[in-house]
Amino acid sequence: MNIGLIAHDEKKKLMQNFTIAYRHILSKHELYATGTTGRLIEEVTNLTVHKYLTGHLGGEQQLGSQIAHNQIDLVFFLRDPLSPKSHEPDVNALMRLCDIHNIPLATNLATAELLIKALERGDLEWRNIIR
Repeated sequence: MNIGLIAHDEKKKLMQNFTIAYRHILSKHELYATGTTGRLIEEVTNLTVHKYLTGHLGGEQQLGSQIAHNQIDLVFFLRDPLSPKSHEPDVNALMRLCDIHNIPLATNLATAELLIKALERGDLEWRNIIR
């Protein structure tokens, strides 16, 4: 499966910890991330991550394009709802694309852990049929 990984600045450490904890699951899949998040994940996990531009420079739009073309199966987007972002329209567009194209999306750690366990069990294999 192709998995998108995004984290706002305030959640990047949490994303690193999440990917460390579930490295054994993520290593079986193709990972795509916005620039800084991808670099930080690679540093702590030694996983290969296809990196886009940083989020505010268009990385979220690049990931959104892959979602629109049915090339992403799952998105982990650890976002900080308390800090306003200048690129908030891009964030909202990405979440809207996930809704339109039925891409499972986790925006907090609790949901991310539920989806990663579902991925491990094979509960998301229906995405292979759609692709």
